[in-house]
Formats: sequence, C-alpha cells, structure tokens
Amino acid sequence: MERDKSQSSSKRKAVVPGPAEHPLQYNYTFWYSRRTPGRPTSSQSYEQNIKQIGTFASVEQFWRFYSHMVRPGDLTGHSDFHLFKEGIKPMWEDDANKNGGKWIIRLRKGLASRCWENLILAMLGEQFMVGEEICGAVVSVRFQEDIISIWNKTASDQATTARIRDTLRRVLNLPPNTIMEYKTHTDSIKDNSSFRNTKITL
Repeated sequence: MERDKSQSSSKRKAVVPGPAEHPLQYNYTFWYSRRTPGRPTSSQSYEQNIKQIGTFASVEQFWRFYSHMVRPGDLTGHSDFHLFKEGIKPMWEDDANKNGGKWIIRLRKGLASRCWENLILAMLGEQFMVGEEICGAVVSVRFQEDIISIWNKTASDQATTARIRDTLRRVLNLPPNTIMEYKTHTDSIKDNSSFRNTKITL
C-alpha cells in the first residue's frame, strides 16, 4: 500500500479546479515558442523550441496565468502563444491534430491582443458548439502582421469547419471583408509551412 502511494505521487499531479472555482469543460495548457526567422524548422527543432507555460482547469486558474502573461501585441520578433487542450501538443503531427486543419486570420498590427483574448475566451467558454472538434488556438506575431488561428480535429468535416468560421467572425467582430483561410495540417506538413499556399474564402 505504501509503495503504491509513493508511485502515484511521483506521477505528475493532475490539475483540478480549486474549491469554489468555476471548472472549465476541458483542461488547457498554455505554450510559448519563438524562433529565428529564415532558419528552416524541422518538427524536431520546433518541438525543442516550444515551452510549456502551464495547465489550468478553472476560470480562476486561467486568469492567474493570463494576467501575468505579456499581451501578443507587446511580443517582439517571431513569437507564438498557443493554448491547447491538455494532452494535445501544438504540432501538426500530434494524433489529435493530424487529420485536422486550421482557420487562419491575418491581422494588421495593433489588433492581436484584443482578438487573441476574444478568441481564447470564446474557446474556453465553449462558444464554438462543435463538440470535441476544437484542439486549440495560436497567435503568431510576425514583423509585418499578426496571425491568429484555431485548430480543429477533422479537416474533412465541412459543416464543422463552416460553423467554426462563422463563430470566429462573430466572436472576433470581424469586418465582413476580412479574409479567412483554411489550411489542412497535411498541407502544412507537405510544404513545411503554417501560412503559405492557403485557400482563401471571404
């Protein structure tokens, strides 16, 4: 009995909501990555570059992390924040992501912080109404523009991807002419790029 106890305590402690906290439907993990532009990235070097910030299970735990984090609009260079369901790595090759894809929205400078906050609050609040389809969201800070994307599990499910697109438009309060692009992770793996060669829909 004693041995069992010590074995289980050496495993990573599960993140659970604290007493009187408001539990989220899923636990989520914040990640951060930064890379030198122009240097080709393999999935191995990308994985080494990505740092886990922490996992949370309740609204209160989310705000504890988020209130200490730099806003995307204040990040410099080639940086990304990722917020994914616990257990899903923000990588195309992850089992939960490999048959999926993502909606991509390019933003002019100055909009990333507000759009990122609206996007992740909508995701945590289950506003997309697509069951377990949502895997996570990413904000990518680049020199000329910022890009936000939301990843889902099944790229071939057009009803789901359309619903995600429409919810994105609503929660981000996007102007009607905003260009939104959908890209499957299979295509991203093929051309080793998140944002090149995307399909554009208005």
